[in-house]
Parts: sequence; structure tokens; C-alpha cells
Amino acid sequence: PGLPFVRLRTLDEMAEPEKRPWRLGSTLFVVFGAAALLVATTGVYALLSFMVTQRSREIGVRLALGASPGQTLRLVIRQSLWWVCAGLVVGTGVALGAGKFVRPMLFETSPYDPAVFAGAAAILLAVGVVAGLVPALRASRVDPNVALRAE
Repeated sequence: PGLPFVRLRTLDEMAEPEKRPWRLGSTLFVVFGAAALLVATTGVYALLSFMVTQRSREIGVRLALGASPGQTLRLVIRQSLWWVCAGLVVGTGVALGAGKFVRPMLFETSPYDPAVFAGAAAILLAVGVVAGLVPALRASRVDPNVALRAE
């Protein structure tokens, strides 16, 4: 009766201190990935907004000569998709090249998983379209008189 009682613990309770640093690391990867996606979205929006501003006279001439707002919208969206696709090609090349450096941090996962690359490309493509939509809508609503008289 004087012996201490053996404390029984589940396997999850015993493994929790070992898993905590890995959970923190994965949480940080998610947070930094989301921050990178936000920065990329902001950059795409800023680039496209600047390009639409620079081309306001051209867009005004197109609208004055009879282009519909839908055609102007498609022109700007097509240009934004071109930039996003170029970025995806370069980014995929860099990711493939950096795969060997990331391999030690992955557990039972290949750094060249096609599903991950396709998912990331789809997300970035969707973000690029949404980021290009605001400048495209603004370009389609440009008044030709104002655009042609602008400096």
C-alpha cells in the first residue's frame, strides 16, 4: 500500500510532447504560405492596375472606336492571365529545382507530387484572375472622353 500508484497514460498523451514542434512548424508553413499568397495577390493587382492606368488612352481609343466593355474586359483579363501563367511557369521551375533541398523535411511525401503542383497552380491561377478582375472592370467602365483628354 505504500508504493506510488503507476500513472497510466495513453499513447497520444505520451507522443504529444514529441509532436508539438512538428505541429508548430506545419502551422508556421501554413501562415507563411498564406502571407506569401496575399503578397502575390497584392503584387498582381498592383501590376495590373498600373498597366491599366498606363493604357487608359489606348483603352479610351478602343472604346471610342466601338469596342464593347466586354471586349475591354477580356483584353485586360487575357493580359493578366498571360502574366500569371508566366509566373506559374517560372515558379514551377524554381519549385522543381528546390525540391531536393526540401526532401529531408518531408515524411513519406515526394517534393515532386503532381497533385500538389496542380493544386497550387489552380489556386494561384484563380487568385490571379480575381486580382485582375478589379482593374479589368475599371478599364471596361472608362469614359472615352476622359481617357483621351487625360495626360
